[in-house]
Amino acid sequence: MFIVVYCTVPKQDANVLAHQLIVNRLAACVNIVEEVDSLFFWDGNVQEEKESLLIIKTKQSVFEKLEKFITKNHPYDVPEIIAMPIVNANLEYLNWLDDMVKE
Repeated sequence: MFIVVYCTVPKQDANVLAHQLIVNRLAACVNIVEEVDSLFFWDGNVQEEKESLLIIKTKQSVFEKLEKFITKNHPYDVPEIIAMPIVNANLEYLNWLDDMVKE
């Protein structure tokens, strides 16, 4: 099964983390949405941050490794790591994704 993982990250850390995911073959592709406005509760207060959003294409079979890798290399105490299944996609793309991600 193939998945898309969303992960927000401070803007200054986005390229490094995305690159590491690709080099370590935990993802076939990472899109970086340069700036998103994030609002969330943290330490009992509403926080507002300008972050980047990583859209990570990978396999379900490596999610645990990917989650551990992000958690270890992410500057937040509790990083956002949300996976959703890819329900439909063109076969050529899925074959490429399968070849790029190593279990």
